[in-house]
Amino acid sequence: MSGHSKWHNIQAKKGKTDAARAAVFTKIGRELAVAAKGNPNPDTNSKLADVIAKAKAANMPNENIKRSIAKAAGELGDKDYKELTYEGYGVGGAAVIIKTLTDNVNRTAGDIRSAMSKCGGQMGATGCVSYMFDNKGIFVIERTVALDEDIMMEYCLEAEADDYTVEDDVYEVYTTPEKWSAARKYFEDKGVTFLEAEIKMIPQNYISLDAEKLATFLKMLDKLEELDDVQDVYHNVELPDEE
Repeated sequence: MSGHSKWHNIQAKKGKTDAARAAVFTKIGRELAVAAKGNPNPDTNSKLADVIAKAKAANMPNENIKRSIAKAAGELGDKDYKELTYEGYGVGGAAVIIKTLTDNVNRTAGDIRSAMSKCGGQMGATGCVSYMFDNKGIFVIERTVALDEDIMMEYCLEAEADDYTVEDDVYEVYTTPEKWSAARKYFEDKGVTFLEAEIKMIPQNYISLDAEKLATFLKMLDKLEELDDVQDVYHNVELPDEE
């Protein structure tokens, strides 16, 4: 599974402009608020604790996290946000999966359909591309002198991780979605901090696009990620390091 989390891409995301980081924080903020609705205590709400770990890994300030959780009892009110997943294709047959949180299904579906069609893509039926991906829990952890490979191997065994790899200056740890929360708590109890912590769809294989199609595909990704209701976009296109 080496390289599947594309750590160089994650580093690039962390170096984005303030505006881009703010957009990421807004999306995670909605996720926090939805997870906290009904129970804002992460000690007894494992879903909320999971999203907090994701937020911290994205360098979201603690004040933002607290404010987002507070929204669960305030601004969300009676809004009923639904987690919906859309599937489709980009140029060159690229497989795309879009995770959303929405209180208006018609609006979200229309926005996604428009963003894809403007860039040569199209929405597909449920299941049309998801079989090409594996749903995995991922932790990216900094490799340090204090956290050497022997210790990480021991931690991974005790956390019941499926696999881990060593990528330059980081470890990439993989779990099943069902064991991700328990593994997250185990690592946190050991004092481990995360550079990335989330459950995501990982393509089983990547495809390459020529320069023209890649530019069109990247334009589509930007349009999708700009949509307020879109939380995550997964795809199977091999991106250049600078992307």
